[in-house]
Amino acid sequence: MSHRLLSEAFGTFWIVFAGTGAVIVSSATGAFPHLGVAIVFGLVVFVMISALGDVSGAHFNPAVTIGFYLAKRFPGRGVAPYVLSQCAGALLASLVLHLLFPFNETLGATNPAGTFLQSWILELILTLGLMFVILSVSTGASEKGITAGLAIGGLIGLEALFAGPISGASMNPARSLGPALVSGHLENILLYLSAPVVGAALAVLMCVCTRDKDCCSSRAMENFS
Repeated sequence: MSHRLLSEAFGTFWIVFAGTGAVIVSSATGAFPHLGVAIVFGLVVFVMISALGDVSGAHFNPAVTIGFYLAKRFPGRGVAPYVLSQCAGALLASLVLHLLFPFNETLGATNPAGTFLQSWILELILTLGLMFVILSVSTGASEKGITAGLAIGGLIGLEALFAGPISGASMNPARSLGPALVSGHLENILLYLSAPVVGAALAVLMCVCTRDKDCCSSRAMENFS
């Protein structure tokens, strides 16, 4: 378990460090547009899944861990340690970015461009799509292999590309929590903590309705027990 928790913390660290780091560098230098930020998020997820999928399952996202649990693919006793490790990795990444870029005000924190409800619904739908793809390409509670990395990283890049300017396209409570805590911008954090979890739960329901009856069952958890 210690190896899995370190893997989750390290992978989440890199996703937040590279992804929000791209946001910070882009705003500071104008070196690349929003397209570049979306590509960075997609690529870092792909790379971390490829590198660590066989260690921890490469969740790197509390909503994904909770989704796997609801799908009966992940043991309940592992949810809290995984989520805490992911949040710790995200917080550490934001602290490092704060040291590197002390004058950046938001550190890549996610904030809605429109209304709270608009972004909440958008984050829910984005996470629903993400979790459904993850359940479809993963084995048990493990995202691993080139196919899973490409599908998941590609979808994250796509969703960040079109939805990022509106809601931030977080889809990940840890990714939003780290920058929000370190920058002190917590005014919209409830949006990014709740919507992805609800979206992941709805994805499990969609998986049950569209795929084989064993897609979300205790049998799928055997390789992770």
